[in-house]
Amino acid sequence: MTPTTPILELKEIAKHFGAIKAVDGVSFSVTPGECVGLVGDNGAGKSTIVKVISGYHPQTSGKLLIRGKEATFSSPLDSRKHKIETVYQNLALVEQLGVSANFFLGRELHTGWGRAIRYLDRNAMRVQAAEELQRIGISIQNADATVSDLSGGQRQSIAIARSIFWGSECLILDEPTAALGVNETNAVAELIQRVVNSGVSVLIVSHDIDLITKLCSRIVVLRQGKLWSKLKTSDVTAADIVHHITGTARAA
Repeated sequence: MTPTTPILELKEIAKHFGAIKAVDGVSFSVTPGECVGLVGDNGAGKSTIVKVISGYHPQTSGKLLIRGKEATFSSPLDSRKHKIETVYQNLALVEQLGVSANFFLGRELHTGWGRAIRYLDRNAMRVQAAEELQRIGISIQNADATVSDLSGGQRQSIAIARSIFWGSECLILDEPTAALGVNETNAVAELIQRVVNSGVSVLIVSHDIDLITKLCSRIVVLRQGKLWSKLKTSDVTAADIVHHITGTARAA
């Protein structure tokens, strides 16, 4: 893969549910180390696109290319094998468990003797989780802190850090700042910027236009299931983006 080869590329992706065309003919790409925004009104097809990329919904037609090679996803595991991680709005964290337990959820480390005697290596998971959080600048005093005791911004940070820890090269963020206050939104935005600066590609799906314009170099606008516009952030204002979302601006 050359530096200019998109790490993720959609070509004429369509997803139909019976007679309903959730998305139809959507094409865009994300290059290595780039942050791209995916925006649109409710029902525009954003969630369907995310689920196609994540392996939840195989596309009806069109091609999904990963690092220049066509890929077929039949499950979320296939997406993860291609180093694509998706952080949904609900974060997929277990509130009753601690930070380190959530960090390794479904991928727990074990120790013991042979195959007969195995148990969770809680200390190793605690140490690795704390090191990773510190590495990307996340301040959590106790890696065993129960997630339910953390703020919304801290939870979002843990979900993002977990994805990076597992080797994600392309991170899909679904409404990463929904229901967060101003300070927590700024903290999460700073974390996302650090992730992008580290070379990870990020696709942000959000209604937060300020976040999109702050972090993304390009913006993809969906409208009624179709690609409406591809915009360069430096060429448009927040008001321009809204006009494209609502369809009052000419498709570009």
